[in-house]
Amino acid sequence: MPEPEIQEDEQGVVLIAKIVPGSSKTALAGVLDRMVKIKVAAPPEKGKANECLVAFLARRLCVRKNAIAIVAGQTSPVKHVRIEGISARTCLERLGFNPQGSR
Repeated sequence: MPEPEIQEDEQGVVLIAKIVPGSSKTALAGVLDRMVKIKVAAPPEKGKANECLVAFLARRLCVRKNAIAIVAGQTSPVKHVRIEGISARTCLERLGFNPQGSR
């Protein structure tokens, strides 16, 4: 499976996510065009899908919710998500991807 594209800087990472709201459950659904594809159970109304996405990523990546911010795409299915205090390698590992150069 290809790895998603994640940009790293001194504060953390930014990943691009393709969100599919209104799914039967919230779960990682793979990679689509170098974006992390995530299905969320919440509907796409009044920010509910965004809240669900942030909560899911916080649990999956073992970071606080306030370390996660949607920096672009608030109302779009394609979102740029900033996660502070984590490296790209750790992010990939916790999402279940095998970072290049490891085992």
